[in-house]
Amino acid sequence: MAISLTESAANRVKSFLAARGTGIGLRLGVRKTGCSGFAYVVNYAEAPEPGDAVFEDRGVRVFVDSASLTLLDGTIVDFVKQGLNEAFRFRNPNVKGECGCGESFSV
Repeated sequence: MAISLTESAANRVKSFLAARGTGIGLRLGVRKTGCSGFAYVVNYAEAPEPGDAVFEDRGVRVFVDSASLTLLDGTIVDFVKQGLNEAFRFRNPNVKGECGCGESFSV
C-alpha cells in the first residue's frame, strides 16, 4: 500500500503547514457522496488517529484512515495551478469512472 506526492504537492503542503504554524502532515480520505459514489477529503493532520496508515514522501507525512486506504492505494497526489484556480489533483489507479463535474468517482 502506498500514497505518493509530486514535488508540487509536497511543496504546497510544507509551505502551508509552515504558514499555519501547526500540523504534522496531510490527511487524505474518501467519503460517500456525489453522483459517482465517492469524493476525496483533504485536510491537514494535527495528530495521528487510531488506525491511520502513515506514509512519508518528499519529507511530508500522509495520514490515511483504514476505511479509505483500499480506495486510495497507489494514488499520486499532485497540486496544480490553472489561471486563478489551484487544487490538489489525484491520479488514483482504483478509479473506474468519474462524474462529469469531476467532484466524485467510482471504483
